[in-house]
Amino acid sequence: MSLIFKKKKRTINKFKIIISILGMLLTLYACSSIRLLADSSSKTPIVWVTSGLQRIGTHDQPERPSNIQLYAARGEYEPFQIGIRAPKSGLTNVNVLVSDLSNEKKQVISKKNITLYREHYIYVNHSSPDQRGSNNRSLGPGWYADGLIPFVNPETQANLTGFELDAVPFNLKGGDNQPIWVDIFVPHNAHSGQYHGTFTITSDQGVTTGKFLLKVWNFELPLKPSLDSSFAFWEEKSKSAMVELLKHKLMPSRVNPADQRELIDKWGLRSLRLPFWSGADLNNCSMEPPPSVEEIRKAASTHQSDLFLYARYADEINKCSNLIEPVKQWAQNFHKAGISTAIAMLPTPALYDDGSGTRRSAVDIWIVLPGMYNAAPKRISEVLQKGDKVWFYNALVQDGYSPKWQIDFEPINYRIPHGFINQSLGLTGVLYWQVDLWTKKPWKDVQTHSDKDGYYPGEGMLVYPGKQVGIETVVPSMRLKWVREGVEDYEYIEILKRLGYKNWALTVSRNVGLDWKNWTRDPNALESARRQLGEEIERLSSKKTSHSLGNI
Repeated sequence: MSLIFKKKKRTINKFKIIISILGMLLTLYACSSIRLLADSSSKTPIVWVTSGLQRIGTHDQPERPSNIQLYAARGEYEPFQIGIRAPKSGLTNVNVLVSDLSNEKKQVISKKNITLYREHYIYVNHSSPDQRGSNNRSLGPGWYADGLIPFVNPETQANLTGFELDAVPFNLKGGDNQPIWVDIFVPHNAHSGQYHGTFTITSDQGVTTGKFLLKVWNFELPLKPSLDSSFAFWEEKSKSAMVELLKHKLMPSRVNPADQRELIDKWGLRSLRLPFWSGADLNNCSMEPPPSVEEIRKAASTHQSDLFLYARYADEINKCSNLIEPVKQWAQNFHKAGISTAIAMLPTPALYDDGSGTRRSAVDIWIVLPGMYNAAPKRISEVLQKGDKVWFYNALVQDGYSPKWQIDFEPINYRIPHGFINQSLGLTGVLYWQVDLWTKKPWKDVQTHSDKDGYYPGEGMLVYPGKQVGIETVVPSMRLKWVREGVEDYEYIEILKRLGYKNWALTVSRNVGLDWKNWTRDPNALESARRQLGEEIERLSSKKTSHSLGNI
């Protein structure tokens, strides 16, 4: 009888648990329904904030937070996004305002350091192809926020209105989302500590406000980034376009000599490519004779003496075994003129010596695709140990695992290779073949490249033409912003290396971006790693300051 009683008791307890769970679910459903009903019946905008490492869809459900905590060093850009959703009745005459940032000591970071953009949705008709066995797939056709329409002219700070694409004011249909990108630049002379600011959304239907908090860490990012890079403009050559790229911590491949001094001192220009080309590439295994040492020196003399100059005179010539000696001849002349050489190719033992007797490699900078790296990691290790540099580049969809740069991939694809994967693998630079590959209607059509394997929306296009928004230069994409964040991640690890914490920093890096196949898809994990790095630099910087004061 006691056994039967125990079984009945267990059965009753199970029913109680089930009933309790059902009650909880019904409560959650009721609360959710009430919230959705409130949202749908409201006539004011539904507003929320999220990190910069997200992409808000046209009809994504709003998140709840109206406040956000940010972290940044001096000399760093830190973004976040404001999501605005129209109630059922829609919104008209919407505008966005931000305040200065201030702390308890009444120290201020002026709102002049805050740049606002309306995110522009673009429709992707044909998604990027998926490689067989891919674990990093395209998100498919659909609407993507990508182009950024500035509220004001970046040079004059004048409001931009009356053009084909105006940032504000705007109208919003019922149930639609409109995200706003907010870029905060922390001045190099800012005081460390916690700052707070507010944003205000105005419309004919009412006013909504929110807060953003910024912890300024007690260290500074350098004006000139430690990560080498080469990003090419093919059409746009204005100084303003170069400034836009440099604001994102990336080096243009070429710059007008007359503009170089200003770009170095004010915007951090650190390297340039000399305009020599041999004719050898993936489709051509022949080379022109090398320029003379005198010709190279003459070309170099037109540039500022504190720039790192290099020559990338051939590309993707791994299949051209007949070019070993010609490459050495070109390299010898450049090396005699004091110029480094760079070629996109897999490290080749026959080129580990340029034949000059110095045992210097014919290629100083080996530039490799992720697939090339994975095909011969031993060779990468050999040239790194030898003292050569290795950069990476990416184009199209050449494998199924590495981060991709077409529009139809998750945002983390554009950020994680520059900081974490680069540092984890010992790579020191990045090359991208073009940033202004525009279609005839670039603000409407981003099918920039296609081949026999498919379409690559946004390939070669990291900026948009400014004419449609009322400025003469270019404007950034969200993808360019994510690349910038990756360059800043790289800098955090570089700072820790200089402070003697290389192994610890690389452990953090490898936990989120070990190599081209093993990297997190979780934005929260990346943000957590970046915060760990920042907090450790803050701790070490404060300790160093205290120690210095103790010796006075």
